[in-house]
Amino acid sequence: MNQHYSAQRKIDPTRGATLGDNTPNDANRIEIGPTQLAYGEWAAAGLQLPDLQAMRHYRWARLTRHITDRGYGGLLMFDPLNIRYATDSSNMQLWNTHNPFRAVLLCADGYMVIWDYKNSPFLSTFNPLVREQRSGADLFYFDRGDKLDVAADVFSNEVRALIAEHAGNNMRLAVDKIMLHGLRALEAQGFEIMEGEEVTEKSRSVKGPDEILAMRCASHACETAVAEMERAARTGVPAGNMSEDDIWAVLHAENIRRGGEWIETRLLSSGPRTNPWFQECGGRIVQNNEIVSFDTDLIGSYGICVDISRSWWIGDRKPPADMIYAMQHGHEHIMQNMEMLKPGVTIPELVANTHVLDAQFQKQKYGCLMHGVGLCDEWPLVAYPDGAVQGAFDYALEPGMVLCVEALVSPEGGDFSIKLEDQVLITEDGYENLTKYPFDDALMGR
Repeated sequence: MNQHYSAQRKIDPTRGATLGDNTPNDANRIEIGPTQLAYGEWAAAGLQLPDLQAMRHYRWARLTRHITDRGYGGLLMFDPLNIRYATDSSNMQLWNTHNPFRAVLLCADGYMVIWDYKNSPFLSTFNPLVREQRSGADLFYFDRGDKLDVAADVFSNEVRALIAEHAGNNMRLAVDKIMLHGLRALEAQGFEIMEGEEVTEKSRSVKGPDEILAMRCASHACETAVAEMERAARTGVPAGNMSEDDIWAVLHAENIRRGGEWIETRLLSSGPRTNPWFQECGGRIVQNNEIVSFDTDLIGSYGICVDISRSWWIGDRKPPADMIYAMQHGHEHIMQNMEMLKPGVTIPELVANTHVLDAQFQKQKYGCLMHGVGLCDEWPLVAYPDGAVQGAFDYALEPGMVLCVEALVSPEGGDFSIKLEDQVLITEDGYENLTKYPFDDALMGR
C-alpha cells in the first residue's frame, strides 16, 4: 500500500495542520517540541495541552511590562534560558552556556531582535514576536581572538541604533550576563547598565495559565521517566552488576523519548555514597539492600524544569530503623513547610516558621528550604534561618509562582542521606502539589 508524503511528514497523522498545543503538525518543522509518545501519554492522562502561541505572548508581554515599569530603554539578554523565555527558541543550549554566541534585545516598545549563530538565523523565525534575526553577539576569546574589542564595538553600535529607534533617548539598558568586552563597549556607547537578572527573574517567577499547563505535562513526562528508572533499578540491582550510571541513563533516555532536553546535574548516588550528599553518579555497582537517592534537575518537555527528589530502598530486607526515621522526618519536613504556602505569605515568614530538623541533621541539611522553578531553578530562594540574609528576599508569594520544597536528611558521619523534593504551585487561595510520585513504602516504614 502506498504511503502519502502528506501523512508521513506530520507529527500526528490523525490531526490536521495544527497540534493540540497550537503548533504546526509538521515533523520537519524548526521549532522543537514533544513527541508522539508524550502526546499520547498526556491524552491518556486527561491533561490539557498549553497553547504555545499564547504562552509566548504572555512571556513577551510580561518582560516588556517589567522593562517599562522600571523606566528602562530595553533589556539585553545573553543567558540561554532568558533567551528561551523571551523567544521560545533554542540553539545548542549547553554549548551556549559557556560559549555565549546568542543575544536578544527586547526594546521598551516590545520590538525584539535576536543575534544567533551565523548559520542558524532561521531557528527563531517560527515566532513572529522575534522581529529580526542577526548575528555577531559572539564576544568570547575562542571565537574572536585578539580582535574581541572590534566585534564588541560593532555589536554595541547595533544595540545603540536599535534603542535609539525604539526607546528614544532612554539609555538605561538592563543586561543579564555579558562578556567583559561587551560590557565595556556598551558603556562606551553611553549606556547606563542596569541589573538585567532582576528583570528576568521577576518576570519568570509568575507563570501564566499556559505555562502552568506546560508544567503539568512536563511533570507527567518526568514522573513517567522516573517510574521507568525505578523499574529498571528494582529489576537490575538484585540481579547484580547495575551501576549508578546505568540507573541514571534510563532517566536521560526516557526524558529524550518524550521531547525533553537535558538534565542539569548527575545527582544520583547509592549506599554510603549518598552521604555526604552532592556526589554525582558514577560506576559504583549498586548492591541489593541499599538506598538510592536522586534529584532530577530535569529540563523536560517544552523546556520546563521538573525538579523533584526521591530516595528508594532496593532489596528484600527492611531498611535500618534510623533510615526509616530519617525518611519519615524528611517527609514531615516538606509537608509541614508546604502547608505554609499561600499568596501573601512573605519569604521571611517562611524562613522564620520552618519545620525544624533534628539536631543530628542540622549540619548537613540542604542549602535552602525552597526555591522557584520554571525553565530551571529560579528566583526566589527561601533559605534556612541560619543562612538567611536580611533584606535579600523581602517579597510575598503570588499566585502562579512555583516552588520546589526540599529536604536533605543526612546524619553527620552517617552512611546514608534521604533526599526529598516536591514541586508546588501557588494558587489563588493556597497551593497545589504538582508532584504525584509516591514516597518509598519501605523507607516510610509501611
